Amino acid sequence: VISGKTPVLRRSKHYFFRLSDCSEKIEHWLTSNNTLQPEIVNYVRNWITEGLQDWDISRDGPYFGFRIPGEDNKYYYVWLDAPIGYISSYANYCKNDVQKAIDGWNHARIIHFIGKDIIYFHFLFWPAMLMEAGFTLPEQLVVHGFLTVNGEKMSKSRGTFLTAAEFADKYNPECLRFYYAKMLSKKMADIDLDFNDFRGTTNNELVANVGNFCYRALSFLKKNFDGRIGSVADNRALKQAILGKARAIADAYEDCNTAAAVKDILAISQIGNRYFQEEEPWKHLSTNRKKMHDVLGLAANIAKIIAITAKPILPRFSEGLEKQLNLGSLAWDGLHFETTEHTIGEPAILIGKMEEKKKETFPLQLMVAQVVEVKEHPEADKLYVLQIDAGNEKRQLVAGLREHYAKEQLQGKKIIIVANLKPAKLRGILSEGMLLAGVSKDGQVGLLTINDAKPGTLINAGGLAPGTSQVRIEAVAEAKLTVKEGRALFKCHTLRAGNETVRVEKVEDGAEIH
Repeated sequence: VISGKTPVLRRSKHYFFRLSDCSEKIEHWLTSNNTLQPEIVNYVRNWITEGLQDWDISRDGPYFGFRIPGEDNKYYYVWLDAPIGYISSYANYCKNDVQKAIDGWNHARIIHFIGKDIIYFHFLFWPAMLMEAGFTLPEQLVVHGFLTVNGEKMSKSRGTFLTAAEFADKYNPECLRFYYAKMLSKKMADIDLDFNDFRGTTNNELVANVGNFCYRALSFLKKNFDGRIGSVADNRALKQAILGKARAIADAYEDCNTAAAVKDILAISQIGNRYFQEEEPWKHLSTNRKKMHDVLGLAANIAKIIAITAKPILPRFSEGLEKQLNLGSLAWDGLHFETTEHTIGEPAILIGKMEEKKKETFPLQLMVAQVVEVKEHPEADKLYVLQIDAGNEKRQLVAGLREHYAKEQLQGKKIIIVANLKPAKLRGILSEGMLLAGVSKDGQVGLLTINDAKPGTLINAGGLAPGTSQVRIEAVAEAKLTVKEGRALFKCHTLRAGNETVRVEKVEDGAEIH
């Protein structure tokens, strides 16, 4: 592929791990561990039934990774050493006290969270290595599916690729944690980050249900009783229901089923909201002040329980509630309704609504065209007058290319034009659009071009709807089209005609397109 030479067969010595000897041990581990997902267990057992082959753990150089001791040009296969990094990273945490790290690993509860594409390595090779080396095996391996964005694979060209830093600049990370947690169960299902659903979940469940209850309860207590919790209303059925949900949440976390945990966190908040609405403290405050004070004391305790149960998913939200409750760092032993004779801090809204994001649009209507005729402008030394085929119509363009392209270089060439540009006269000759070219800092000019697309084909930018209304010349500069790796880009979106990429001639990365 690289040199162009004909491949030849060569004999090479390799090292193997006797995976076949571990079949019975692995199957016993799979079938005796009821924390593993049944669908994964069945999946892996099928491989064992078919017969495990010994595992080639070496690769010939050039190869990245660790060289095999005693060998000059042979390396350990990356999936041999990669999982060992789980232990070696812990050894690093132990300041390279290897024995301390080994003892720590072997006396710990080990849980792995992995993607479904690396099941083979973590359910066969890794446990076999640990078994043969005498190390403790993971207690749980939780397998998740892939992440898509708005129903598509993450892709820079389609505008569905987001880094964590980019996301945090635009959204509250707590909201994403809540959204993912709502969908993460013990099933190996993919997760789709649908931004409309994400906004709805944030606004209708996290903000309107959980956040709203906590703020209403604490702010009402602060305003009417100086933030002082007295006694707590005696509503045994409500307390039992909430504590039952709290215990179920703890079990769900233990089972690595955050979807079940979120369901019961929302249920606790719904119970609190319903209780607050039914008691109507704003209506009965003047006639039954003592009872309403107790009602608010119970509501504040519910907020405390929400802070505790939501903490693994919403750490900052819970930390904010802890400060507002003036209770310090809360833990599971705080799941009770015995917080009485206590003064809270200053209530505040911890998570705001997510505003609807304006749909991104592509302001220009770009189109493939083909040059039919090239003439020199009679009144300008730097201009050509081009006759072009734009599919269903013929157009005339005036372009400043005489210093950069000969007439014969343009004849028959496919170019990209701005089709919705307002017509204008250039030195007395009408131009019905504008062709696009990259312009580098040193003045080099290179046309946007394409090979196969037919004249009249519209250019897309990551699926964004192209502009339809007429635009002025300033709109082209405002679009800030650029060049990267020979491709024409609008922001992070590659310009394409169908599946064919629009290329830019002659100019280097960073050139602007005009």
